[in-house]
Amino acid sequence: MIRKQEITTFEFPEGAVIWDVRDPKSYAEGHIQGAINCPIDTLNESNLQQVPTDATIYILCGGGSKAPRAAEQLNQIDEQREYVILMGGTRAARDAGMTLEQS
Repeated sequence: MIRKQEITTFEFPEGAVIWDVRDPKSYAEGHIQGAINCPIDTLNESNLQQVPTDATIYILCGGGSKAPRAAEQLNQIDEQREYVILMGGTRAARDAGMTLEQS
């Protein structure tokens, strides 16, 4: 199941699985706290097997174009899981004053 949520209303639950599907360079330049870089072109069944089946996977990108595609791709692999697209992505988070980390 795929849901959408504005990133500016996301409450970041403790232990949330947050996948940033941008390329490694963009991720390193700034990402939300707790996000794991999982580029869209590397998403596969192996990635999903590393996450408990009952865990929601939150997906974001830079501005909102890659995250929906990533969610569709993951949903085709396992449609029993819950995926939440964080709308607006990293740009919306930055514009809302959220702290971004660099690596």
